[in-house]
Formats: sequence, C-alpha cells, structure tokens
Amino acid sequence: SEVYDREGGKIGEFFREKRMLLAYDEIPKAIIQAFTSAEDATFFKHGGINYISTLRALLANIRAGRKVQGGSTITMQVARSILLTPEKTYTRKIKEVMLSYRMKSNLTKQEILYLYLNQIYLGQGSYGIGAAADIYFRKSVKDLTLPEIALLAGLPQAPSRYSPISNPGSAKERQRYVLSRMAEEG
Repeated sequence: SEVYDREGGKIGEFFREKRMLLAYDEIPKAIIQAFTSAEDATFFKHGGINYISTLRALLANIRAGRKVQGGSTITMQVARSILLTPEKTYTRKIKEVMLSYRMKSNLTKQEILYLYLNQIYLGQGSYGIGAAADIYFRKSVKDLTLPEIALLAGLPQAPSRYSPISNPGSAKERQRYVLSRMAEEG
C-alpha cells in the first residue's frame, strides 16, 4: 500500500513483500550477467539442471553430514521459490529437479530469468531486483552502477548474512566475489 499527500506526492508505503515487476527487456544486461555469474554461470548452456553441480553438492553434503553446498541452478531456484516449500530434504530436491526439467521444456531462458529476477528474495522485504534497487539504493534498476548491481547479485545466497544494512563487511566481501565471478565469465 502506498500513501500519498494531497498533491499526489508519495509519503510512505506499507508492505510485507515489496515487489516491482520488470519486463525482461527492462532489465539491464549487467544485472543478468551479475546474477548468472554468481548463481549459475552455465545458465544459458544447460537444460535447467546442472547435473555435475548437483552431484558435487550432494557428495559434499554427504561427506559433511549436513548441508554445506546447494548446487541449485537458477531454474531450480525458481521451481523451489514458486512451487515448493523451503524444507531442506532430498525429496524436495528430487521434486525441484523434476519441476526444473518441466519448466525448461515449457519456458524460454528469458522467461525463467524474468521469473527469477522478479521473484527472488533479496532481503529487507524486497522480492525481485526492482524492489531491492529501490529499498537499498532508492534507484531504478536502470540507474544502478556495476558495484550496486554486484551487491544485489550477492544477496540471494543469504540475504540477511550479506545485507549491506546489517552486515556491510560481509556485503562488501560478497560484492567482490560477484565482481570476480563476472570477470572470470567475461
């Protein structure tokens, strides 16, 4: 809900989940590059599931006796956030893989990224990059700088741990990681 004064100026808003949907063609290329570099570097190459990453994460988790790696592709993250519960079980992971396969069969990569970049939780009640750009920087996504984009792209893994508001040191460290991943990916 947005609150306006008599002259039509916005004076406040109330929300539990702030969203600002953006069409795919409104999303700057640098945002797509940052998020794919940080979250799923082979997004445009695989069929929705990166079996090698998923198997590597499974083996690491079994060796550690707990969840230490995720191994989810962007497509798998969309399936989980929209259609599944957040429980961390192998049954959910199998469902995630099956849904990802079906999504890839029915949606284009651009449609999957549209869902991901508008749905992903980025902390402070913001869902999607439009809301996060507004909450963290009071800017539109088209006005974000590369360092700001990298900071946002570092949030999906752990929005509270990498929050620039409550953990600026961790946010800066994660931002550097995203920028280095972008450089590695060209």
